[in-house]
Formats: sequence, structure tokens, C-alpha cells
Amino acid sequence: MATALQTGHVGLNVTELDRSIDFYCQVFGLGLFGKTDGGDWRYARLGRPEELVLTLWEQSSGRFDGGTPGLHHLSFEAPGIEELEAIEARLRELGVAIRHDGIVPHGTGRESGGLFFEDPDGTRLEIYVNEGVTAPAPHENAPTCGFF
Repeated sequence: MATALQTGHVGLNVTELDRSIDFYCQVFGLGLFGKTDGGDWRYARLGRPEELVLTLWEQSSGRFDGGTPGLHHLSFEAPGIEELEAIEARLRELGVAIRHDGIVPHGTGRESGGLFFEDPDGTRLEIYVNEGVTAPAPHENAPTCGFF
């Protein structure tokens, strides 16, 4: 049994590859590792030096549907509250709608929390920190990341 598995990269279906490349590079600071445009095969690999993070596949239509089985949301950890605040400012500059109107804790009395928003196709995203969040929780008895 494999006990030391780690998450590798995440593959997301998108409707417009170039738009999604721009979004993920601007918001998450990822670089483009490569892009393939072979007619029926349009995809891009994004990441940080020496680390593949996302593969975007242009092979869908419509918007993300949180009401069907599969992905609930995709979450990324920021190194600290200052970086999370800088990401919030960048999201606002880009005109991205932020759920709960900003950085919120994961629950009442918690210092961990983050930003909750969607990519251009409606995929739910979270960027969080483990400490330093001081805002009130938007839900009393439920985890913030579960309800957006």
C-alpha cells in the first residue's frame, strides 16, 4: 500500500484556454510551462519553477456545476496573511467577485481562513492561511469553505 502519496498536479476543464491561462497566472503567480494547440487537443501546463501545479484542458462548455459529483473547490495555501491580503487586492483590481466580501475565517473563533472566489468558468477557489485572520465568521456553525 502506498502511504507516502502527495497531491501531484490538478487538471481542470476550461471553456477558453487563453482566458484561463491569463487568470491563473495573474491570480496565483504561476508561469506557463507549455501550451499545446493541436486542433482537438488544446491544453496548457502551469506551475512554479520545478513544480507543475495545474493543467488546463479546453474541452468543456458551460459553467462549473457544484451540484454534481466531483470537485467541490480547489484550495491553495498562502505563506502568510500579508500575502493573502496582497492577493485580495489583486483579485479586486482584476474585478473578481470575492465571496463573503473579503478574507474570512474558516469558522467562529478560528484564525485560519481565506478568500473564496471563482475562476472564469465558475470553478470554486480558495486561498487560505493557517493563522492571522481576525474578521468575523460569515456562518456560525459551518465551515466557510463548505458554503460558497
